[in-house]
Amino acid sequence: MIFLRRKENWIVKKLDRNFYLRPTLEVAKDLLGKVFVINGKRAIITETEAYIGPIDKACHAYGYKRTKRTETMFLPGGHLYVYMIYGMHYCMNIVTEREGEPCAVLIRGIEGVSGPGRVCKALGVTKEHDRTDLISDEIYVEEGIPVKEEDISIGKRINIDYAKEAKDFLWRFSIE
Repeated sequence: MIFLRRKENWIVKKLDRNFYLRPTLEVAKDLLGKVFVINGKRAIITETEAYIGPIDKACHAYGYKRTKRTETMFLPGGHLYVYMIYGMHYCMNIVTEREGEPCAVLIRGIEGVSGPGRVCKALGVTKEHDRTDLISDEIYVEEGIPVKEEDISIGKRINIDYAKEAKDFLWRFSIE
């Protein structure tokens, strides 16, 4: 399965570490239109959610909580944080910011696929990909298509009602 209906105005250039070391909310918006490349599959990222551990009660590493599961979030930006939910679906996040700051961006949608579990299934992402460095030659993100600020929809994140005030943060970003 290969995605990518839109090929006009493409920029084919692998993102470097500096892209991921920036503030999480910026990276979450800027990932829209980028192309995720894995196992010969290429998919345009269409929806993201930001998670900022130090202040975000919806984040697995809220308040710098370090566990075996969250250890990946403390790596420098540009690594994959992959975990399982409901005992059956994988979710893929891209770690952001500098080492020691537990922040990440959940990939909620790619072109033609909506929902983080479906994204992982479509791309073949599993727990085996946790801690993968996106600066590698096997799995990476390319520039893709430019997305204008006015083409980005902003809203509340999904399925985090437990997160008190954090459930109302406008940290979900998407393009049509």
